[in-house]
Amino acid sequence: MDQQNIPDTLTVIQNRKSVRNYTGEPVTETQIEVLLKAAMAAPSAVNCQPWAFVVVTERKTLDKLADVLPYAKMLYKAGAAVIVCAIPEKAHKKMKEYAIIDSTLASGNILLAAEAIGLGAIWTAAYPYPDRMEPVRSILNIPPEVIPLNVIPIGRPTGEDKPKKKFNPKVIHTERWKNSMISLSFLRKLVK
Repeated sequence: MDQQNIPDTLTVIQNRKSVRNYTGEPVTETQIEVLLKAAMAAPSAVNCQPWAFVVVTERKTLDKLADVLPYAKMLYKAGAAVIVCAIPEKAHKKMKEYAIIDSTLASGNILLAAEAIGLGAIWTAAYPYPDRMEPVRSILNIPPEVIPLNVIPIGRPTGEDKPKKKFNPKVIHTERWKNSMISLSFLRKLVK
């Protein structure tokens, strides 16, 4: 992995996309380590870091997960997956909500880091669906008190998936919530 070819942060953010199409190439241990270091650099309430990560690279396990998860069929071609788990017992005030929020931030960092190093990734939800969480728990031996938040397929993208323009000035309120559209003067400043 060539550190000199990693794009700047804002470019990575704007180019990040949900990748559903992979070449089937494996993901290296070095790449996985980069993703996990990025995940663990995420902020968390009172720095409790109430998360854990299950890394899957074995084809048989990736296929088992694809078999049971209705929106994760791309696992059949992914080179790896990271399952981000929220641990309420470790969260600030032992609150489930903090564990989920903090683990969500870690998940976002994985998605951005994958883009930065030339991989593709997509969040596929396990939580809050019991019919998705339970098979993931069973296949990966995740304890019942741990929440499998998501399964993130990761791999070399085929190039079919493209970033979407999501900026929408209509959802921006200045100074306070307003029921009317954003002011034209503020909009003009944004698009310059």
